[in-house]
Amino acid sequence: MEHLKGDQLILHYLVRQSRVATKAPVLILLHGVGSNEHDLFRRAKQIPEEFLVVAARAPYQLGPDRFGWYEVDFSSGKPKINLEQAEKSRDVIRQFINQVVEKYEADAKQVFLAGFSQGAIMCYSAFLTYPKKLAGIAAWSGRLLEEVKEFAKPAASLASPGLFIAHGTKDEVLPIHYARDAYNYFSSLGITASYHEYDMPHALTNQVFDDFLAWLNQQRL
Repeated sequence: MEHLKGDQLILHYLVRQSRVATKAPVLILLHGVGSNEHDLFRRAKQIPEEFLVVAARAPYQLGPDRFGWYEVDFSSGKPKINLEQAEKSRDVIRQFINQVVEKYEADAKQVFLAGFSQGAIMCYSAFLTYPKKLAGIAAWSGRLLEEVKEFAKPAASLASPGLFIAHGTKDEVLPIHYARDAYNYFSSLGITASYHEYDMPHALTNQVFDDFLAWLNQQRL
């Protein structure tokens, strides 16, 4: 296990090396707002050993050890986002993918993104705007930004990456309709997601992660 500083790549991150010397598949984990790279990295030991696992820290500091991909305000009852920051983070993640693949001589055709909450939102945005860089994404308890749809690549380009959506029916932070709306949107583009609803709040449970791992293994077959 190795902790590398952000002066080497565009983002701070934690990495678990692959047992494969070169051309390893990559799983990049994106945490939620107010968290940091340590949150999802605790799951790294559950991920198949051939994967290079990278947990990225979001670029905007919100407090001590608290980071976000963009600032968001829930005071009105609906999330109001800093769109400029969200767009910058989307491009930062694209650059980060390139840097990770180059630094670790990983397989550029086997890059997966997985994120929770705001991290899931960024996964959706990446899927829509640079799908050819991704073998698949997993969106845990997130939503699809309406503002990103105008930048979406043609449906034919979007059909290649795999798509895993998981959400809790008792989620009070981002209610279940966000997952259903995302699923319906992708379906309208001819994209079939592996879609899962759970009797849970805004959380990433062991059951969700087990289902995700089963999906991830299928993508590798």
